[in-house]
This record gives sequence, C-alpha cells and structure tokens, in this order.
Amino acid sequence: MPLLIAIEDLHITYGAIEALKGVSLSLDEGEIVAVLGANGAGKSTLLNAVSGLVPVARGRIMFRGAPLNNIPPHEIVRMGVSQSPEGRKVFSTLTVDENLDLGAYTQRKHIQATAKAKARVFELFPILRERHRQLAGTLSGGEQQMLAIGRALMSSPRLLLLDEPSLGLAPILVNRIFTIIREINDQGTSILLVEQNARKALSHASRGYILENGSLSISGTAAELKSNSKIQEAYLGGSAIRKRRGTGESPKSP
Repeated sequence: MPLLIAIEDLHITYGAIEALKGVSLSLDEGEIVAVLGANGAGKSTLLNAVSGLVPVARGRIMFRGAPLNNIPPHEIVRMGVSQSPEGRKVFSTLTVDENLDLGAYTQRKHIQATAKAKARVFELFPILRERHRQLAGTLSGGEQQMLAIGRALMSSPRLLLLDEPSLGLAPILVNRIFTIIREINDQGTSILLVEQNARKALSHASRGYILENGSLSISGTAAELKSNSKIQEAYLGGSAIRKRRGTGESPKSP
C-alpha cells in the first residue's frame, strides 16, 4: 500500500517542556494505526501537530508527499486530514445539523459533496439523523462522540485522526464506536487512532506505536504488541482492564 503520512524526528515543545522528542512513525493508505501510552505521554500532542494546531520545533510531517509543517489547520483539512478531538468538543448550543455543516466548511461551495458527506454520516450514525434538529449539548455522551466523528467526516478526509473515541463511554457504546471505526476504514478512510483502551485499539489496528514520556518506546504489528510482555503488563493486564476509561473509572498509568 502507498505511504499516506510519514512523521520524521518530530519535536514539539511547550516553553521549556519537550512534549515530543524525536518521534517518527508512518501510516499507509487503508491502515488503522494505533498510538498507545499513559496520560501525558504526548499522544494528543502528536495528533495536534499533524492537524497544525501546535507548531513543530523540529522534524517534519509529510502527507501524500507534501509537507504539513507550518500549514494552517484549515488548509490541512482541505488537503485531506481531519481530527475528532479528545473530549468531543461539539458546539453545544448548535444543532446536530449545524455541527455537521461546520465540519464541511472547507467545501461549503460544493453543495452536492456536502450533501453526500452528510448522507454518509447519517448512514453510519442513524441516531444523528433522528436528532438532526436537536441541540448538541442535549445529546448523550455516546451521541456526542458520534457527532464529533461525524463532523470530522464531513470534509471527506483521506486520513481521520481519532483522539480517545471511547473516553468515558459505557462498554456497550465502546463496542458500537469501534464497529463504526472499522466500517469507516472499510469505506476507504485511513485512521490514526489514539486510545487508552489498548485491547480494543489493537484488535482493530494493523500496527501500533507506544509513546512514553514523549518518545517512542515500542512499535510493531498489533499481534506483536499484544504478545509483548511489557505491553501486556502495562496496558493489557487485569488492573489496566478494570480501570480503563471505557468502564467509567479513572485509568491508572503504568
């Protein structure tokens, strides 16, 4: 499969704090790649760097052979990269329809493309069609997560960045969200997935990377990571599973 995105020696700083320290990873067309790690490891910073939301101190991000460094976020969306952020961040005082329309702002002149994208979202998330005139702030947590993903899909991205899609959801909703993530990927959208629920993430991803304190510590196929004793102890053990975010309890960092 052709290379879709390559991140090379990426350094991100917040003042004197180095949030990412020479991170390199890649994702091919059609893949789901998982990025795992404890809270504060730099996972969200990585996605925000790809989206152009934080400046790159050193290194480069290449998408389909073109650099993303110093490109404004809205132009990155136009290039084919869209993000569903941690915590959903829906516009609570706007309706479901209005939230989705904002996701299509880069192609607002293309009425047919926008209508097609919204039809796709409603096919993936029928509950959003039912609630399309409802204020986003009145939706349940699971419905808001669906709306956040749907809003990101409105720009018809080649690469979808998902930041903690199962955060705070009950197990039955976690299963539903991951089923939809697989369906989105089957429809041709590549996915870079940041997720605390390592077991679910590695069950759907082809490959994965482990971030620790801003640096990559381990990478490999999903099968290799699931069989790695360090990964099993830190992310797939009994205590980690009982306390993962999908249960509603506070996660415990390894």
